[in-house]
Amino acid sequence: MSDHAPKPPQKPGEDPVREHVFDGIAEYDRRLPNWWLITLYASIAFAIVYWMATQHFGRTTDAERVTATMQEIRAAKLAAAGDYTDATLAEMSHNATVVAAGEAIYKANCVACHGANLQGGIGFNLADSTWVHGGKPTEVLKTVNEGVIAKGMISWNPVLGPKKTAEVVAFVLSKQAAP
Repeated sequence: MSDHAPKPPQKPGEDPVREHVFDGIAEYDRRLPNWWLITLYASIAFAIVYWMATQHFGRTTDAERVTATMQEIRAAKLAAAGDYTDATLAEMSHNATVVAAGEAIYKANCVACHGANLQGGIGFNLADSTWVHGGKPTEVLKTVNEGVIAKGMISWNPVLGPKKTAEVVAFVLSKQAAP
């Protein structure tokens, strides 16, 4: 004996029914509606395009976003410290956010005398290892803050403020070779 029930007879003009019957329920043998198939295929195509766009094409990873955010937080903490030591200024010179801010300030205020590449001109060369007024980070900060009136460098602290002068010093120190 067979476990399958016999196929019910089909009348002319009725929709075809599949051969299998479960618990007395027969299933029509029809195609899926076109709108349903179009929706299915469009959602699959969208998923593939979305996945490619978010995972492979120029998207920053979570680790890169966390690193950038942590650098911004460190930069804010360092700038808020106010009491700049050699260690603080050295750490600032390794923070990309602080260095970028210092570079922008340098280009706006210091390029005329010290050159675009810190090579000097009217002002001293800042790219070499020779420092006329002291090469320690706090000495460089003091020089920028107080200026060298005898050589024509104004005091930048009243103009820029302590945070921006520290950022400029961090930029200059970032261009120096590590001791």
